[in-house]
Amino acid sequence: MNSKSIALIIVAAGSSTRMGGQIKKEYLPLHNGTVLSTVALTFLKSNQINTIAVVIPINGLDSAKNALYKDPEISNFISCNNTDIIFVEGGKTRQESVYNALSKLSLKEIPPDYVLIHDGARPFLSTNLVLNTINYTIQFDASVPAVNPVDTQKEIDSSGFISRHLIRKNLKAVQTPQGFKFSEIYKCHQQAKLDNTEYTDDTEIYDRYSNKKTFVFDGEAENKKITYIEDIPQNNLDTSTVKGKSMFRTGIGYDKHRLVENRRLIIGGIEIPFDKGEDGHSDGDAVLHAVTDALLGASHKGDIGSYFPDTEPKYKDADSRKLLSEAWTEIQNEGWELENLDIVILIEKPKFIPYREQVIHSIAETLNVSDDKVFIKAKTGEKLGDVGNSKCIEVFANCLISKNK
Repeated sequence: MNSKSIALIIVAAGSSTRMGGQIKKEYLPLHNGTVLSTVALTFLKSNQINTIAVVIPINGLDSAKNALYKDPEISNFISCNNTDIIFVEGGKTRQESVYNALSKLSLKEIPPDYVLIHDGARPFLSTNLVLNTINYTIQFDASVPAVNPVDTQKEIDSSGFISRHLIRKNLKAVQTPQGFKFSEIYKCHQQAKLDNTEYTDDTEIYDRYSNKKTFVFDGEAENKKITYIEDIPQNNLDTSTVKGKSMFRTGIGYDKHRLVENRRLIIGGIEIPFDKGEDGHSDGDAVLHAVTDALLGASHKGDIGSYFPDTEPKYKDADSRKLLSEAWTEIQNEGWELENLDIVILIEKPKFIPYREQVIHSIAETLNVSDDKVFIKAKTGEKLGDVGNSKCIEVFANCLISKNK
């Protein structure tokens, strides 16, 4: 974990009246658990969160606990990271709910250094966005992800007429998580509580009562807030990517590299601290080599050896992300799309789990697909054979691609 203590507030105290059902939207099923557990798990996977404060409806503790722990992975990550979970009853407004959570966190024996505040109905963010929020918050004391508005924005007067034409390039639609230095945002909320004004979000309160500004960085288009039932993929399966497809192919990729001293250990485009790295003509990234092999095989275009021979000097120490991107571009040009990619890494040391989400995002970004189309599992050699004795890394990759005939 980061040397700074970081708390997360998940705001989930609303009534979800616009969902039209009897179940709060944060408690609806999603992936292996619920919307709420999916949110919490994304933050837990960052391995940076010391405390999670879940803001819940009054007298709603049992339902909130059931929703949070619905995904069995939650308990594993909480135990692994030693994360403290607390439940806080919310207020009549979002502002009151956040204030209640901040007040609860202030009573800890050692209050957190920083706090992230996130909407409980925003489950589609990536762990990479969480890490960016943490890094920028530590650097600037306050940060928020934001995206460019799609439509031209206008300011309307009380009579319903346009009163001002806003310049779209100067506008941003802010998202959550919003990150702050804890002592400062708590002080700002204490002052806001006294002025009887309802603010739309925490950056507005921070801007009103702090002498500092909030740093804005690139958010994610997928990081949308669930408002209506249609915002949740039916049966937790979004079939839009396969609709109308009539041809599917699978591909298997494999690679194995010695682990030697004086080389960097690069897994899926991410450098991982270790005293050994992969030996190879390029950067030795066995994961990306196996992925490239799988995709080339599935599309009937050859293998990585024929595309990028190790006899070519230009590929010496080459970035495997660029090689994968080049091969994938040719495959896409023939109409193929990635449905999913499943990878198994066999490595004894170092522990891979702390880096898994970063690697998944790196591979997805290289292929220009969403993170949920890529998954990685890591296994050890149980101290048997070359893998078990830390002499090598071995990787298997399996892909499914599709296109119209």
